[in-house]
Amino acid sequence: MSSTSSPGRGRPARLDRSGTVDTALELLDSLGLDDLTMRRLADSLGVRAGALYRHFATKRDLLTAMAERMLADIPAPRADGDWEDRLAGLARAMRTALLAHRDGARVYAGTHSTGAHTLRFSDTVTGVLREAGFADEDAARALMAVANFTVGHTLEEQAALRFGDEGTADPEPLRQAVESGTFHHLVAALPTLTSTDFTAHFEFGLRLLVHGLRTLRESGTQRDPGGV
Repeated sequence: MSSTSSPGRGRPARLDRSGTVDTALELLDSLGLDDLTMRRLADSLGVRAGALYRHFATKRDLLTAMAERMLADIPAPRADGDWEDRLAGLARAMRTALLAHRDGARVYAGTHSTGAHTLRFSDTVTGVLREAGFADEDAARALMAVANFTVGHTLEEQAALRFGDEGTADPEPLRQAVESGTFHHLVAALPTLTSTDFTAHFEFGLRLLVHGLRTLRESGTQRDPGGV
């Protein structure tokens, strides 16, 4: 787990930035974000907390590096798929990457990494849309919509699992609250509202997004990429 080299007598351990991020992700998986502190990370690495600040000026910098690492293994979409399948595949891959780590979406949210992995993912999504004929401005906004939906959904998904019993979301508080009132429409929708099939929930939202983008593309109401 340690990313330090063995220090000589009287010499401090030398930190490796990449290995430090790996150790931070391991601690995240075992402790969760709330208990991941710079001091605990330093203890795991066998160094003083101040040594971490040579690589990460703040904890936010560390979280940004962790978020960047999460996207490292997202595969490129198949070149022979249509744009809708390729776009959906990228969104699914991002969700999988965030779910691979405890509190992964919480770490990623708001970090705004400009690292190579994040930029490569964003460039790929934007490229899929531009190649499909979307104007540059629409492609950029579609990228943000897909990323924000994926992160937001995964944030809620992991929150539900975090506060549930033994790693599963607990639907009973919602069920009891709805059934104790006069919320007739919610009662009818309860089987879906209390479902813990988060993949089904994600896929529904993703279909809405892709369908909306398809409608925009087919309607011809996109902005002229070089015009008004």
